[in-house]
Amino acid sequence: MNLLLTFIAAIAGGLILFRLKIPGGMMVGAILLVTILSLSTGRAYMPGEAKVIAQCLAGAFIACSVSREDLKRLPHLWKPLLVLLTSLLFVNLLIGGLICRCSPLDLLSSMLCAVPGGMSDVPIIAADMGADAGKVAILQFIRMSTGIGLFPSMILLFTKNQSAADKEHMQAARISKAEAHDTACFIVTLIAAFICGIIGKKSGIPAGTLMFSMLGVIVLKLLWGKSYLPLWAKRLAQLLSGAYIGCGIAKTDVIELRYLILPALLILGGYFLNSMLTGQLLHRLFGYDLRTAMLIATPAGASDMALISSDLGIDGKEVVELQIARMVLVIALFPQIIVFIANA
Repeated sequence: MNLLLTFIAAIAGGLILFRLKIPGGMMVGAILLVTILSLSTGRAYMPGEAKVIAQCLAGAFIACSVSREDLKRLPHLWKPLLVLLTSLLFVNLLIGGLICRCSPLDLLSSMLCAVPGGMSDVPIIAADMGADAGKVAILQFIRMSTGIGLFPSMILLFTKNQSAADKEHMQAARISKAEAHDTACFIVTLIAAFICGIIGKKSGIPAGTLMFSMLGVIVLKLLWGKSYLPLWAKRLAQLLSGAYIGCGIAKTDVIELRYLILPALLILGGYFLNSMLTGQLLHRLFGYDLRTAMLIATPAGASDMALISSDLGIDGKEVVELQIARMVLVIALFPQIIVFIANA
């Protein structure tokens, strides 16, 4: 009964914020309402298996967003991608260290708060690694919502002297989409995600469940040519993850939220400065126009960047490809590096 009550609360909270068009609303809403249920009644309950299911679904969904064309183009994009990942890792570790010094968060949680990955994915990884997933989710929400809502306007302001892209030659932003609905493909994708996810969990590698499920579905796509996961599966992963995190938030965690103001400012300031500087570097080294380069270096979602790039008069193809590659590699590599540093 407690499990059912918790899941109903997660669905209600998720749908409310989702309909209000809050970025990451399904997960944020689930966290909020389940936390309220937990603190007010003590009846919130979500088993550890929910976390595993959420990680497998999240990993599969990331993999399904990667097309074979994106993978084929990676050899041509490795140089700008290397510059992008190096700068993001440096900023991630620097901000994480500063957050650790100016807040009650431990080093592992501090660094995960600053990971430029997905709002839906990083809190799941934080819960799996024993970090403070509630605070990680809050700061990830701030990073993502600001990256979508504020950074593009600031980029436009800083590049106002740049002439708009020739609209005759501007292609519509293209998001890599899953193949047409195919029940058999959906089942095979699920099987690959859960088998590889369970292997990843048993491997003991940090964030292994999500990473292995993601890589397993990418390999499936390369070998079979297709994979498919409907959007409702991503929503389910967000709800399960949000409910699991909400169950773990105590009254002391709520009291400590006042300590997150400075960490939030550090994250926003650090990543905006990185967007400016790395954008300049990509502009000078690889010939991207300045606006495109800064958008590439903005740590928000690939689909969001595709839509935003078209609004700014930018051919969004390479923006999307580099953002997808950034998302996959950050989720796969950064947690391993952070655990190594935190345990050193």
